[in-house]
Amino acid sequence: MKALKIALAALAALAAQPLTAQMERVPDRPAGEGEGPFGKLIIRGATVIEGSGAPPAGPIDIVIEDNRIAALYPGGAPAGELETAQRVVDANGMYALPGFVDVHGHNGDAAKAPNPSYGYKLWLAHGVTTVRGVSFYFGAGTPDIADARRSAANTITAPRLIPYAVFGDKWAGGAPDTPAKAREWVRWAKAQGYWGVKFFNGSSPEVFAAAFDEAEKLQMGTVAHLAQTGVAEVNARKAVELGLDDVTHFYGHFESLLKDGLPYYPEDYNYFDEQSRFGWVARLAPQAVEPGEAKWDEYVDLLVEEGVTLSPTFNIYSASRDVMRARSFDWHERYTLPSLMDFYAPSATNHGSYYKDWTSEDEVAWRGFYAKWFDLVKDFHDRGGRVTAGSDPGYIYQTWGFAYIGELEMFREAGLSPLAVIRAATLDGARSLYEPMDKEPPMGRIAVGQLADLVIVPENPLANLKVLYGTGHTRLNRETGAIEQVGGVRWTVKDGILFDAPALLADVARMVEEQRATR
Repeated sequence: MKALKIALAALAALAAQPLTAQMERVPDRPAGEGEGPFGKLIIRGATVIEGSGAPPAGPIDIVIEDNRIAALYPGGAPAGELETAQRVVDANGMYALPGFVDVHGHNGDAAKAPNPSYGYKLWLAHGVTTVRGVSFYFGAGTPDIADARRSAANTITAPRLIPYAVFGDKWAGGAPDTPAKAREWVRWAKAQGYWGVKFFNGSSPEVFAAAFDEAEKLQMGTVAHLAQTGVAEVNARKAVELGLDDVTHFYGHFESLLKDGLPYYPEDYNYFDEQSRFGWVARLAPQAVEPGEAKWDEYVDLLVEEGVTLSPTFNIYSASRDVMRARSFDWHERYTLPSLMDFYAPSATNHGSYYKDWTSEDEVAWRGFYAKWFDLVKDFHDRGGRVTAGSDPGYIYQTWGFAYIGELEMFREAGLSPLAVIRAATLDGARSLYEPMDKEPPMGRIAVGQLADLVIVPENPLANLKVLYGTGHTRLNRETGAIEQVGGVRWTVKDGILFDAPALLADVARMVEEQRATR
């Protein structure tokens, strides 16, 4: 149980000063921030990318009544529908997609962003209408439950919030280090209102199995970050065999594919020195078998057969390939808080700020690591496995919202087709959240009866995912010679409420300027 105690001690360190006390309360949604819901809202003339993988079709008028899609009219709605609408949005020439689902969110560290609205608005401004928090807030207290309820009531400006709790966190019952205690903790988390459990490695196989089994009985989801401190005993293969629903990040995969029994680490390796930890992660790839070898194929087939979901969060580690590029992203100047830029900078204490002496050798190693990681996820996807998009924002130069679009771009780099990328971001993400309850999700595609969660974009994201960034895409107008910024989400609809995405970004820019002015 030593590894579990280490994991819980790390959580305790995060909560040494109660983050919930430091964070500001999410303000009520002010009048005029988001319109509706309406008795009838019509999105007129859009080309629809409906989320299941079907090709675009349009123009289509989308009729929304309250918070549901009531009708879809190819070619245009009847005059009677238009006459009785309280609001009509002209989307001619634009593209409508289902609201995006971010399956890996955090939003509870006042040292980075003290007002949770900062992250919530950035998510909405990039079309993210549902976020799974794993967790939103670490430590005692449950503002994540309160935020989720307020978002469901649309009294705050935020995506739909799906709260998961970290195994062993938040309660006063001590470490859940026996099967009986693990079951007790899971029942406690369910009673608080959590939808699922996020695991860090460190428990024994028996404790994992009990927790997974109890969660399944209670129709709760399970997701795991299988850290190096416990992966020798429970790697991804073992966790999936014990009943895990979702493997996030890369942890546990390459340890399941090693040529030899255990990974090699140098004699001076120290997991608690993050330069060492993350520098040597990339050196795992050459220790694993190659794509197409029997052990590789058998492992990928096992993941598919067991029905596990992969949420790789490619983008959160992408700075490891080129720190200089990540430090100079277009959006940092206007949309990244100074306090967040401070947190991102190389640090001996801030989690994820590990590039204290990051060399070209480290970056080359990470590029090689990504090549094999991409191959693994692509093989899994091509054999029928479900992949979902998660951003893990607030670390390693990955700012809320922008990081999510970066994840979609990296799915494309891994070899998924543009339609498959959108499906991972919408329908497959939604299904991964509702499958533990044996339900089809109420959102995730543009279809009659679904919740009115939509992203409306002036440019075609299937041709260029960059048009989804809040900063848009730089293009030379060949007729005038002018350099133009095109794209960016125009409207985000969540629960039938119409949000002006540029206005949300403007409010975020105001937050950044106000903080900068105090320095």
